[in-house]
Amino acid sequence: MHKPGDVMLGGLFEVHYTSVLPELTFTSEPHQLICQGFDPPGFRHAMTMAFAIDEINKNSNLLPNVTLGYSLYDNCATLVIGFSAALSLASGREEQFLLEETCLGTPPVLGIVGDTISTSSIATSDVIGLFKLPIVSYFATCSCLSDRGRFPSFFRTIPSDAFQVRAMIQILKHFGWTWAGLLVSDDDYGLHVARSFQSDLAQSGGGCLAYSEILPWGDNPAEIKRIVEVMKTSTARVVIVFAHRIHMIQLMEEVVRQNVTGLQWMASEAWTASPVLQTPRLMPYLGGTLGIAIRRGEIPGLREFLLRIRPDLHGNNDFGHSMVRQFWEQTFQCRFAPQPADWVEAGGDLCTGDEDLESVTEFLDVSNLRPEYNIYKAVYALAYALDDMLQCEPGRGPFSRHSCATLQTLEPWQLVYYMEKVNFTTPFGDQVSFDENGDALPIYDIMNWLWLPDGRTKVQSVGVVKKLASKGEELTLDEDKIFWNFESKQPPQSVCSESCPPGTRMARKKGQPMCCFDCVPCSEGKFSNETDSMECTSCPADFWSSAQSDHCVPKETEFLSYNEPLGICLTTASLLGTFVCAVVLAIFIYHRSTPMVRANNSELSFLLLVSLKLCFLCSLLFIGRPRLWTCQLRHAGFGISFVLSVSCILVKTVVVLAVFKASKQGGGASLKWFGPLQQRGTVMVLTSLQGAICTAWLVSSSPAPHKNTQYHNDKIVYECVVGSTIGFGVLLGYIGLLAILSFLLAFLARNLPDNFNEAKLITFSMLIFCAVWVAFVPAYVNSPGKYADAVEVFAILASSFGLLVALFGPKCYIILVRPERNTKKAIMGRGTPKT
Repeated sequence: MHKPGDVMLGGLFEVHYTSVLPELTFTSEPHQLICQGFDPPGFRHAMTMAFAIDEINKNSNLLPNVTLGYSLYDNCATLVIGFSAALSLASGREEQFLLEETCLGTPPVLGIVGDTISTSSIATSDVIGLFKLPIVSYFATCSCLSDRGRFPSFFRTIPSDAFQVRAMIQILKHFGWTWAGLLVSDDDYGLHVARSFQSDLAQSGGGCLAYSEILPWGDNPAEIKRIVEVMKTSTARVVIVFAHRIHMIQLMEEVVRQNVTGLQWMASEAWTASPVLQTPRLMPYLGGTLGIAIRRGEIPGLREFLLRIRPDLHGNNDFGHSMVRQFWEQTFQCRFAPQPADWVEAGGDLCTGDEDLESVTEFLDVSNLRPEYNIYKAVYALAYALDDMLQCEPGRGPFSRHSCATLQTLEPWQLVYYMEKVNFTTPFGDQVSFDENGDALPIYDIMNWLWLPDGRTKVQSVGVVKKLASKGEELTLDEDKIFWNFESKQPPQSVCSESCPPGTRMARKKGQPMCCFDCVPCSEGKFSNETDSMECTSCPADFWSSAQSDHCVPKETEFLSYNEPLGICLTTASLLGTFVCAVVLAIFIYHRSTPMVRANNSELSFLLLVSLKLCFLCSLLFIGRPRLWTCQLRHAGFGISFVLSVSCILVKTVVVLAVFKASKQGGGASLKWFGPLQQRGTVMVLTSLQGAICTAWLVSSSPAPHKNTQYHNDKIVYECVVGSTIGFGVLLGYIGLLAILSFLLAFLARNLPDNFNEAKLITFSMLIFCAVWVAFVPAYVNSPGKYADAVEVFAILASSFGLLVALFGPKCYIILVRPERNTKKAIMGRGTPKT
């Protein structure tokens, strides 16, 4: 379709969406290629360019005194046709061109709007770019076209796929879809997307691809069937498609045949707004589709311009082109004369050219202009660049010697210079400019395919994604408006593995993508408090992981407490022993003048009762949370009080032996040398030695509280470390030495001829004492934590009760129950022979 003008602009549009290529020969001509499948939206795209040029020609403020013309070509969605059309535009349609005041033939174009397909744009720009002829595409999105070194004169009013891919990834991350399939067309558009999508997805950490398949061109049902089977068997519920309408038509035929439902489709801008796919037959499968769409715009006056389209049967208007006739026949399902024979036989209608175009609402609907808006901006970008060039003042121009370009001497590269400087605002309010790569401001609408209850379909905008200079891409979604084609009416889940909850970590499955993993519980002492943690973190020293391993809790502290049953029992026993000692002491004080109390030095008996009371009380130091002073006092108090007790018993044993020896002829001197003073002195000396041992121990290596985590990982066992094992051993050894010595002496005196021989009681008490402490050593060594303290307390209480009962039990029995035996005669009656 052509319209003459002072300056010509070219256009490449997809008025047919497929073609049949006959077998080519050396004599084949381009017009022999057969285009099929008339595409009304593609025709409207071409008409939009015609409208924009017509509007510019009517605008006295833009390009005054210059009339723009156009040459529009159909590329039939075929590389060879689009490439041939571009060469025709660049070289001119006539064999001869004369630049004179009156030009013969159509002048070559100064800029081209197109092509629609990235592959065609690459091929065209590779050649046309050599001559620096500006090409402004409204639909080619391949990121490779941003290579300024290879495509120096290429511009576009649609964002590149690099941004579209990042926008798709933003949507995936927004809904948590980490497992998706990718389908791309077998051309530069699709293959570049596949590479950049996988790369960007890996860098963003937003997910993985379950599969990546290439949709073939042409008729290849076996490959399409294989791809649909891959989709059907995959666990990925989200399918992303970067392809053209023809690919989607072929793909959906197989999807319907295999009845593959339950998928969430994501569409690239190439087919997001394609009405050919929005049919009642396909909507059960494609309903709810989310797609990236070209920015919507408004073009005032376009509808009125489209209404003026009429097939010119008499050569009276600008639309006398076969494309208009084809559009008319496609729209009204009629044929112009002469009608094909098969059409006549089928009873088809005859086109008159007077049909009512007003009734074709879809073609005239200008409320959702997207590719058209990009075409409109592309034409105006060329017009503004040309206008800036013509306003150049001689001597102040940007070129050599400050010269300006003119229409008569214009070189294409000069217009490229002004294209790079273009900056204007559309009537819709959008700013149009190009960056250093020839790309426009990246912005997309997010579209959703709504399937209405009455069977109608609607493509609605549910958000926008745009690039911000400060923080990358910004995604805005109105989730309440989104239609989900699932029973739940909620976004689907598409993950290879369910998210790992807090308390677990991800462990990748061998040989599978990073999104496929097992959730391994954190080991003891480690936690993770976030979803999908890669590692578990160790808890601090005094903390342990919770039961769910999702946070750390203070470790349970363990020590022999007054509040637990064991501590209560031991405390009760200790206080009971103290009380019994006090009672016995009171009895002895009350009966201090009786022979039973006075026998064998009552002073030592009183001192022994006091020391036993101290033994009972020192056991309380082993109960409760260990502190420095309790750790120091517990062993020192235990050692000194027990040495005091055993010293008293030892002295009493020696006294028994001395008394017996004194009763024999010539043995009175033994008591003289071991009287009360010597007895007290012996007790004091023996006890002082233990005091010295304790002092040296405390000074050199004092016992101290210690947090022990060796017994239990989840507990802190508070205990007193003895500091010096040697010191502790010497303390126990000294007590043991005195106890054994007392036992041996008492054993030797067990058969002395007294009615009440205290040596027997001492022998029995020392036997109990030694047995308890011999059993204590292995029990103490093998008892962990608080149980070691409990064993030591039990040994103290058992040995103390043993001494108390064995030594004072019989005496209290005689004093309280058998007072008639509490006489000197009865006590000494053992030596009188029986009658």
